[in-house]
Amino acid sequence: MKRFHVHLAVADLPANIDFYTRLLGCPPARVESDYAKWMLDDPPVNLALSLRGARSGLDHLGIQVDTDAELETIHQRLAAAGLPTKPQGKAACCYAESDKYWTLDPQGIPWEHFHTLSAIPVFGEDTAIPVAEHPAESKAACCSPTK
Repeated sequence: MKRFHVHLAVADLPANIDFYTRLLGCPPARVESDYAKWMLDDPPVNLALSLRGARSGLDHLGIQVDTDAELETIHQRLAAAGLPTKPQGKAACCYAESDKYWTLDPQGIPWEHFHTLSAIPVFGEDTAIPVAEHPAESKAACCSPTK
C-alpha cells in the first residue's frame, strides 16, 4: 500500500493539533512536544506537523510505502523518467528510521519517497544529500534534501 505524505511546519503545535483533529475527525496517532502525525486510512494520508521548519507552511510532500520492493519500484520509475534522485539510507527523522529517495519538483518542493523501518524515541537529525542536479533550491528543514 502507498500512502500520501504531507509535512507541514507550524508555529503553534497545540493549535494545529486541535484544528487538524477537528478537521480530520480523529486525534493524531503520535504526539511529541515538537511533532504530531496522523496515519489516515481514508484517504490514505500520513499528515505530519512539526516545529522544525525554517518557516511555517509546506515543508515537503511524499509517498510512504510498506516495503523495500515498493520503494525500489518508485526509485526505478523516477530514474527511468530522468528525474534526479538522491538516496538516503537509515535516515533518522520524524521519530522514525527510514530508507528514502528524494527529488525536487520544478518549484523546488522536496518530494520524499520512503519506507519506515522502525520508530525511534527522538525526532532525529536527518542528513539528506542535496538533489544537486535539479536547478531549484529547496527549503532547509529536518526532513528535506538540503539539510
